[in-house]
Amino acid sequence: MEKMDLLGDWKRTHHCGELRTTHLGQEVTLMGWVLRRRDHGGVIFIDLRDREGITQVVFEPEINPQTHQHAHRLRAEYCIAVKGRVRRRPEGMENPKIPTGEIEVEAYELRILNTSKTPPFPLDEEIEVAEVHRLKYRYLDLRRPKMLEALRFRHRVAQAARSFLDQKGFIEIETPFLTKSTPEGARDYLVPSRLYPGKFYALPQSPQLFKQILMIAGFDRYYQIVRCFRDEDLRADRQPEFTQLDLEMSFVTEKDVMDVLEELVCYVFKNTLGVELERPFPVLTYQEALEKYGTDRPDLRFGLELVTLSEIFTQTKFRVFAEVLQKGGLIKGICVPHDFSRKELDDLTSLANELGAKGLAWIKVREGNELQSPIVKFFSEEEIKGLLEAFKPEAGSTIFFVADQPGVVNEVLAELRVVLAEKIGLIPEKEFKFCWVVDFPLLEWDEEEGRYVAMHHPFTSPKEEDLPILEEAPEKVRSRAYDLVLNGVEVGGGSIRIHRPDIQERVFRLLKIGPEEAREKFGFLLEALEYGAPPHGGFAFGFDRLVMLMLGRRSIREVIAFPKTQRAQCLLTGAPAPVTMTQLTELHLLPGWELKKSEKKQ
Repeated sequence: MEKMDLLGDWKRTHHCGELRTTHLGQEVTLMGWVLRRRDHGGVIFIDLRDREGITQVVFEPEINPQTHQHAHRLRAEYCIAVKGRVRRRPEGMENPKIPTGEIEVEAYELRILNTSKTPPFPLDEEIEVAEVHRLKYRYLDLRRPKMLEALRFRHRVAQAARSFLDQKGFIEIETPFLTKSTPEGARDYLVPSRLYPGKFYALPQSPQLFKQILMIAGFDRYYQIVRCFRDEDLRADRQPEFTQLDLEMSFVTEKDVMDVLEELVCYVFKNTLGVELERPFPVLTYQEALEKYGTDRPDLRFGLELVTLSEIFTQTKFRVFAEVLQKGGLIKGICVPHDFSRKELDDLTSLANELGAKGLAWIKVREGNELQSPIVKFFSEEEIKGLLEAFKPEAGSTIFFVADQPGVVNEVLAELRVVLAEKIGLIPEKEFKFCWVVDFPLLEWDEEEGRYVAMHHPFTSPKEEDLPILEEAPEKVRSRAYDLVLNGVEVGGGSIRIHRPDIQERVFRLLKIGPEEAREKFGFLLEALEYGAPPHGGFAFGFDRLVMLMLGRRSIREVIAFPKTQRAQCLLTGAPAPVTMTQLTELHLLPGWELKKSEKKQ
């Protein structure tokens, strides 16, 4: 085993990214990791890296032969400390790509604090590394500048949010991680109790019930940057454990909450990115969003709005369209200012099929509004006139149609809209377009369960003007919910809550939650509502997703220090992993725990 040098009385004077020409001639002590080592005719150069950047260190035999000889042992990722003097780099040898590129440190002392095995992948930023390797060796991946930048930026976003909320009178309060299992839309992670056999805690999917309790308790304004847990089938943008910026306010309307959130977002963007956002953010109703964009998460960085065409084709002879309308379906289209090739049209049709459409019709628009397509011959002059008036297309444009049930039409065209915009370069880089989506349906019908379920959660308040039709036309009742969307991604959502027990009971009845079940699952909240609960509402940001979008990263795993894979595995630690039979027995999860308990008493 190699003998390592001790740090001893050495004290770091500067970080590696800190030195400039203003430090010329100064004696410095640097500590960090060897990123690269180069031997140029006996002179050894290393790039020394720490979290603040890189400094070039030079070992020359003329300065200190013993230190120069010691430097021959250095390899990538050795952890070292050096003492030396700051000097200017020779003319023509400057590196304008790094802040320390005008200087270097001539080293006269070196201590190797620890050696390193050869890393499984290079830590140079420009080299692509498979994610499976990055997650397994996360401690090395986190040394890469891109990951360091992401986590430092995440810290600044959190600090900016805390600063703003503190100025606005919010109190940061922690809520429990070990709590009662309550239905909130996904499976709970359960924690067995050793002290209470057969009983379980649940990890919270959100602090929803506790933050409402805090409003009932009179705290008026609460917030928390909190971990949440959901045992659900994962997608690319999900993690089993994730972070929310969670807040709640008393004596407020939707506008009060939305105004504070807009201010918060603008403050965070200005203080972390230097970006000034335009206020107020556009507000779309749920129905408007579906009508124009096919989704309740619209990307407003470009146009390409969807157009409903059903009225134009009510008397159509085109059999495909006619059959769809007879079955209560919908016809919608989108006009794209681009002349697509036949192969591109075929590829787009295949994509539409993959998304659930039975087909994708198209028409090319030529000079003089001449329409070119295999389906045009089936259209009447009146239908063609209606199409031209609906789209007002320019020559060289292509119109796409989808005819099917409304859900399929909207889903397919919403996805195609983004694909088409990316394909022809309509989406501007580094632009942030927020919007609110409001007036969601309070309930939606679940075919499998044969009952209504809450679109958001059971504590979302119906609009007051819709209360008279709550029982007779529940599908028409709108909620007091609001989602915040950024560049086509929902970054958070919230609502005004139900604060009156009588309204909460009516909603529970619609959800087929009886009094006994309600008391069993939500009893502590229902009882609290009976003690003068104030009107209140709140919001929760998906913190990981917000940071991801601000940095322009592709995955939330790029802004989380130790993420799980899409299969909810931690490649670094090997979790989830087996535990011992003893542990399972102590938690009463295996037969024989009663016997073990009696044996201990003897």
